[in-house]
Amino acid sequence: MQWLTNHIWYDGKLLGIEWSFWKVIGWLGNVFFFTRFFVQWYVTEKRKRVVVPVMFWWLSLGGSLLLLVYSLHQRDSVFIFAYVFTWIPYIRNLIIDRRHKMACVTCPECGQSCAPGSHFCSSCGARLALTEESAA
Repeated sequence: MQWLTNHIWYDGKLLGIEWSFWKVIGWLGNVFFFTRFFVQWYVTEKRKRVVVPVMFWWLSLGGSLLLLVYSLHQRDSVFIFAYVFTWIPYIRNLIIDRRHKMACVTCPECGQSCAPGSHFCSSCGARLALTEESAA
């Protein structure tokens, strides 16, 4: 067990790293990005098809912003450029997801969320109320 302790507490530091507030910000960004992998993998396995869940985009946004802040503090132009624009597609995907959820129609019979523009519930077959958009 001593060998494990020597690897965890190397040179009197946790994992041999000189920890600071900014180092924690950088590592949190890495943890967010790494966690995206597990979230996407879990949901894909659960649904038995390739899925990119909304949580993936939130973790991507959080990770990229934390790493951007860290890189700005470090004043590393290569690192800054790597993260300065990554938030754009993440926010765009979150907006698209929100618009889609807002456009979905809820079945009055079974409560199932149905695709935008649906006239009948895909779950129970009940007729869905026409919205102002679909009536036009």
